[in-house]
Amino acid sequence: MASLDKTSVKDEVGRLKADFDRLGSEGKVSSEIQAIMNSLFMIIELILAIFLERSTKKDNKNSSKPFSQTEKDESALSHSGSNGKGKSENKDQARNTRVKETVTIAQVLACDVCAQDLSDVPCIDHERRTKIDIVFEKVVDHIDAEIKHCPVCRATVKGLFPSDRHGPLQYGDGLKAFVINLLVGQVVALNRVQKLVKSMIGVIIAEASLLKFVLRLYQALATWEHQATAWMLDAPAINVDETSFRVDTKNHWIHVYSSGDITLKFLHRNRGKAAIDEINIIPRYGGAIIHDCWSSYLSYHDCNHGLCGSHLLRELTFIVDTNGYAWARNMKRLLQETCKEISNSTKKRLGDKALANLQKRYRNILTRGEKELPVIPPRPSGKRGKLAKSDAHNLWERLKIYEAAVLLFAKDPHVAFTNNRAERDLRMSKVKQKVSGCFRTSAYAHAYCRISSYLQSMANKGYNPLT
Repeated sequence: MASLDKTSVKDEVGRLKADFDRLGSEGKVSSEIQAIMNSLFMIIELILAIFLERSTKKDNKNSSKPFSQTEKDESALSHSGSNGKGKSENKDQARNTRVKETVTIAQVLACDVCAQDLSDVPCIDHERRTKIDIVFEKVVDHIDAEIKHCPVCRATVKGLFPSDRHGPLQYGDGLKAFVINLLVGQVVALNRVQKLVKSMIGVIIAEASLLKFVLRLYQALATWEHQATAWMLDAPAINVDETSFRVDTKNHWIHVYSSGDITLKFLHRNRGKAAIDEINIIPRYGGAIIHDCWSSYLSYHDCNHGLCGSHLLRELTFIVDTNGYAWARNMKRLLQETCKEISNSTKKRLGDKALANLQKRYRNILTRGEKELPVIPPRPSGKRGKLAKSDAHNLWERLKIYEAAVLLFAKDPHVAFTNNRAERDLRMSKVKQKVSGCFRTSAYAHAYCRISSYLQSMANKGYNPLT
């Protein structure tokens, strides 16, 4: 062949196998040679499937690799017909701001064409042009406590300060909220926050003081976190995920639990079952958890499991790109059509008859896929460990074993098709790590998790973070 590609190689192997089967059926090949060649063709098909997977590049569309790790970042490019992503932002302003609004009339006194006097002519309409600007205002509130000497007992008496004036200088809640929002919500570096505050109020606040603002709020939110955890345990479904996080040059993990308006993030040294047990939400939970098929989650049997459809669709796309299997293309189409059907329905679930039909189509696709995949050679005698399989084999087995988890979104209206909610809640943690490099101590890393959980939860409820 002059040129080879994925299709031509597979077609050539198929043609050779068909020719050999024809020779065998005509009795022109001995049974011994036929057995050896069949084993050889089986190994060639398996090697070809794995080779095509290894030679196909993975990107954000056919794998879980983010935009930043692909060759070309197209996340900022505009697409025709796109209406933007995400929900609309809350427009309520912070309570510690003042709005000064003025309206000035630009009068028409004479005609621009004939110079006719128009001062007494009534106005028929207005055209408005607006300018919005910001003027930062530093509010300094002094309280002078009187000091007097009692002429009777010679005692020195001093006036009482309010309860929020513990020392010679305090910072108000508005300034603290602004600093914490910059550090945690907007993931601005500590030194840059210090410089920004200095440019606004003319006072250099020590970095230690800025970090104290964070630790005090972290301690104050302990009760809220306990109440949010109790609410999470009663939720019908929870999105869960985890991501790595550097603390004191060591790798830690942030575990996120999201449901409804509540987002909870916890820091732990481990990723798997030890961390999940210590956080102690999933072990006590009886609803449905939505995840990306991480084996540690699947080890809990007291709750239902829903697998993320986005991960499955990307993996199916990769299988189609590498080997062009019909079963992967059909499974992808089936999941997409079912997701769209449920999204457009009012009950957000399928009826019993439609669900039974879905399960039938799902199993038929896997049955045809088993015949389409190369046969896995038997394990050699005396060998231990798992047999090496292609990504297509592994995905097919996962879809077969966890059928109930894959299709749970079609049965339970509270289970989403994807785990995007948890991934969105974790996304800013990676931005924080890129800005900071890592946290020097675990105390501030724990504080970041709790405060960012609170800010995200309040933003879901529609609250301005500066309040």
